[in-house]
Amino acid sequence: MKLRPDPVDIHVGSKLRLRRTLLGMSQEKLGEAVSLTFQQIQKYERGSNRIGASRLHQLARVLEVPVAFFFEEAPMTGGRGNMLAEPAQAGYEGEDHLSRRETLELVRSYYRIPDPAVRKRIFELVKSVGSMSAELAD
Repeated sequence: MKLRPDPVDIHVGSKLRLRRTLLGMSQEKLGEAVSLTFQQIQKYERGSNRIGASRLHQLARVLEVPVAFFFEEAPMTGGRGNMLAEPAQAGYEGEDHLSRRETLELVRSYYRIPDPAVRKRIFELVKSVGSMSAELAD
């Protein structure tokens, strides 16, 4: 019987993917930096393989974030088999909008705009369109 990945492992993997993508780094490049294959990075990002403490420390150094970054907003669980695990797993929906490729590409592109005034106007435009869309949906 194959167990589902733990929600915390999924969360840590999605944070790994988020940071790697925001830096514009490929899975191959990250793998090379920590002496792993890109397939292993894929498994970490999906949460199907757990990341050990020393490896997480190594990844944090390469991605220039504190280790705590990977656990920000992580689901609260007591681990597999613990009574706390089931409610947390049931309520955890996995990847959110912030870790979708489309969102990451939008953020990266936004910060590539050199003129702060242009960035601000684009930000206001997107907020306005989003607000109008939300009002129309109601």
